[in-house]
Amino acid sequence: MLKENFIQYVEDSIRENWDLPALSDYKGSTYYYKDVGRKIARIHIMFEQCDVKKGDKIALLGKNSANWAMTYLAVVSYGAVVVPILPDFHPDDMHHITNHSDSVILFVDDAVWENLDESNMPDLRAIISLSDFRILIEANREKVQEVFDGLNELYVNKYGSEGLDRNQFTLEKISNKELGVLNYTSGTTGFSKGVMLPLNSLAANIRFAMENMPLKAGDSMVSFLPLAHTYGCAFQFLWPFTIGCHIHFLTRTPSPKIITTAFKEIRPTLIIAVPLILEKIYKKQILPTLNKKSMRMLMKVPFLDKTIYKKIYNKLFDAFGGNFHEVVIGGAPLNADVEKFLKKINFPYSVGYGMTECGPLISYANWDKTKYGSSGRLVDTLELKIDSNDPYQEVGEILVRGENLMYGYYKNEEDTRQSIDEEGWLHTGDLGVTDQEQFIFIRGRSKSVIVGPSGENIYPEEIESKLNNMAYVQESLVLEKNQKLVALVYPDYDMADQEGINSEDKLNELMNHTRKDLNEQLPRFKQVSEIRLYPKEFEKTPKKSIRRFLYTLD
Repeated sequence: MLKENFIQYVEDSIRENWDLPALSDYKGSTYYYKDVGRKIARIHIMFEQCDVKKGDKIALLGKNSANWAMTYLAVVSYGAVVVPILPDFHPDDMHHITNHSDSVILFVDDAVWENLDESNMPDLRAIISLSDFRILIEANREKVQEVFDGLNELYVNKYGSEGLDRNQFTLEKISNKELGVLNYTSGTTGFSKGVMLPLNSLAANIRFAMENMPLKAGDSMVSFLPLAHTYGCAFQFLWPFTIGCHIHFLTRTPSPKIITTAFKEIRPTLIIAVPLILEKIYKKQILPTLNKKSMRMLMKVPFLDKTIYKKIYNKLFDAFGGNFHEVVIGGAPLNADVEKFLKKINFPYSVGYGMTECGPLISYANWDKTKYGSSGRLVDTLELKIDSNDPYQEVGEILVRGENLMYGYYKNEEDTRQSIDEEGWLHTGDLGVTDQEQFIFIRGRSKSVIVGPSGENIYPEEIESKLNNMAYVQESLVLEKNQKLVALVYPDYDMADQEGINSEDKLNELMNHTRKDLNEQLPRFKQVSEIRLYPKEFEKTPKKSIRRFLYTLD
């Protein structure tokens, strides 16, 4: 158990940064650290009056917002367990998670609430709006509405007419060993499971980030990754909050245009992102420029190539607001060609690795210390083991144990035993190697590995990475059939339309050329025998990984 305490991190930050801006809804309201402290105090009074007990589960369902963040902090600092639920889930899944988690209260966005049916969540004592904290539903014999109506009087009685001040603000001491978050992840391998994260896991992630990542009080952050997922929650909310940063929540669905506009206006100090953002910029803006015949000729002129790369660097730097130290990429592997280009122009990026079961961080290194092709160095709160005869050369499953780990899956002992062995090692399901400095090099998912005709291990992600950078390919999925590799391709219809390609026959013809170009870059056992067009985008997890288990070949 760490000596650094999660609840103490929260209390110290609110007291030390009392008069600084803390949370803003983009184009909306701003709340200072003192406002957050007072909101936490009011919610605690409501919980006390409604007989919410320590360890009770409180579900939190909505898009990123200041109210979502304040409710999260209020729940965990009360000693209850927060159950974040992704607003993109199907209503049936929302009902199921609320019930399976044994939640007693649900905080929900008004827009999401319209699609829910309270009769499918019969054990809830109350449903509360995240928009304005009004009571939407209360169960029979509950007094939640009565408490809510008298909350102002209760607050004044406790803290006086002037309200809570900096010196009065304290939080109850809660041990890191207590369960803090029950996080349901859909993953890429099937039915979602409730990951039980102790406060110690949250503290471990914050402690590492504080010591290794460049932020200070007053810095700005843009939060656009889903807060109901551990990556976005830990690094676009919890950690910057404990430092005293000003966090701006993009409350609408964050399209690339909305994100880049917000970057230019807010000029964040650090960018926490997923690969998709950089990959789209590279493919849509940079690659077409570099592939122009005139540009290819200019790139051959000595010293001129450096000038061109510098202009591209400046354009990319400005696209992210022009004020950041580093772009941290996580949630999924970064395309190899994109990484190669970023390295060539000396762009300040780094790639981290984690999973919900570690809350989420497993490895990271600053951009000027990381190694090409790696996912950073193992964090100092974990141990690493590669399940192979030679962890430096032979690919094996990545195993970790230490302070970041979950307790297990809620009400699911069988899956817990399969994931955490008797020696405490978490079996990540990811395959890779390491080096003597404990940098991790990921090769693929154990469940997606394809065994070639002569016993070779084929990692489809490596083939997809190359294919996705080719013309007319939006995204791809490589599968095996009859010991041959087949690629499903969702075409880049925008590019096809721009170039007057309006028939499936023409697209199929182009894909045949693409397949030949691809195979020239691959050893024989990895070559693709066929490309099939797929009519729509592949279904993805919140981390934007394709749900591979949904796709098979006839």
